[in-house]
Amino acid sequence: MLVISFCLAGCGGGDKASTPTTPTTPTTPTTPTGPSLISISLSPSNPSIALGLTLQFTATGAYSDGSSATITKDIVWSTSGITASILQTSGLATSKTVGIETVTATVGKVVGTTKLTVLGPYVAVTAGGNHSIVLKANASLYGSGLNRTGQLGDGTSTDRSEFTSLGAVNSWSMISAGEFHTAAIRSDGSLWTWGFNQNGQLGDISFVDKVNPTKIGSATWIAISAGKSHTLGIKKDGTLWAWGRNFNGQLGDGTVIDRVEPVQIGTLKTWTNITAGAAHTLARRSDGTIWGWGNNSSGQVGATASSQVLVPTQIGTATWVAIAAGGAHSLGIRSDGALFSWGANDQGQLGSGWITSRPTPVQIGVATTWALVTAGAKHSVALKNDGSLWSWGNNDDGQLGLGSNDSQLNPTPIDDAKIWKTVSAGQFHTIGIRSDGTLWVWGRNIEGQLGDGKKVNANRPINVP
Repeated sequence: MLVISFCLAGCGGGDKASTPTTPTTPTTPTTPTGPSLISISLSPSNPSIALGLTLQFTATGAYSDGSSATITKDIVWSTSGITASILQTSGLATSKTVGIETVTATVGKVVGTTKLTVLGPYVAVTAGGNHSIVLKANASLYGSGLNRTGQLGDGTSTDRSEFTSLGAVNSWSMISAGEFHTAAIRSDGSLWTWGFNQNGQLGDISFVDKVNPTKIGSATWIAISAGKSHTLGIKKDGTLWAWGRNFNGQLGDGTVIDRVEPVQIGTLKTWTNITAGAAHTLARRSDGTIWGWGNNSSGQVGATASSQVLVPTQIGTATWVAIAAGGAHSLGIRSDGALFSWGANDQGQLGSGWITSRPTPVQIGVATTWALVTAGAKHSVALKNDGSLWSWGNNDDGQLGLGSNDSQLNPTPIDDAKIWKTVSAGQFHTIGIRSDGTLWVWGRNIEGQLGDGKKVNANRPINVP
């Protein structure tokens, strides 16, 4: 009989028994040995952008082995979404409204944050004789008004009734308008001037008018102020410089000789602020003292009975935080927030309740909440720390912004709004920016200095889109 057998397992061993296979122990996963993430820093740090623009953020990780590297994987970006929104995977933020937003980047349990400030369209203004210059949040400049000597800097001598770009440069940081000329500083600290130059007020070693911004020297500057026909600046090292018309000693160099290029005033390196009036100058030092010089026929220098002061002369012994020089009057805010005025007062520009000139500082009222002050030809405007705006003095062209053309002998509030951020008084007009970055103008507009395209005076603030 044929017998067929089947080998079910372990064949080939004959009659020997099969040896069981020992089970293999599962391999334990290897724990990563690379450095661990300790912290996240975001770049740019605490930036500002204009409303409507976008900004790309990047995240850099710091690791346990001391190394650092850009993080591109497993990162989640976030914001509240109110002031700005951000793409979770890319870190591209888009501004939505004026304000401050917290930007957050998260990797696992490690978090990094920074603040993003969204600015309104405008950040600074300066009102000149019959022209206006505004600085936008993207660091560009626009001008409107009288332009016959090139004071708008747009490459022409054509008057403008609407704000017109000065060109493609987006690196301006500080501006100051004189009667017929303008001075400005760029973000790199370079100084530029343009407009009327009859007395050398542009500082370019000539008497030739300029219709485009012209660079002055190669120094780094931190402050600038343009008067009627003279200009002053403070360099990064704290030294004070002046140029232009000097008939009344407004340059402070001890002479009455006009200067066509910046000349240093004294040897001190402690100057922090300057303001140029029609023919006089005020300046502040780092110790809080203020000094005046130039035409003093109405007591606007505030330091002496002399009608003309040729060198910086200290005004009293108080400590000050702000100063402003107008046509022939001056204003200052003391360190305790009290407001003072001195000089000419024929139109009530001192805000003292009467029209008598004052040769030394006299306090205006009893309030100690003043934060900013600016002086026009014969009117004054000041901002309190609660955001309210006040004006006084001559109002023939509506430059006080009160809804009438009645002059005022005392500070009077401009509407009930408490949302003002900054303000500048020109010869017969005023420009202000509210806390949302919007631009408001009022006063004389015959030359188009309000920039609303109408050339009609306005006796109350009007918004320029």
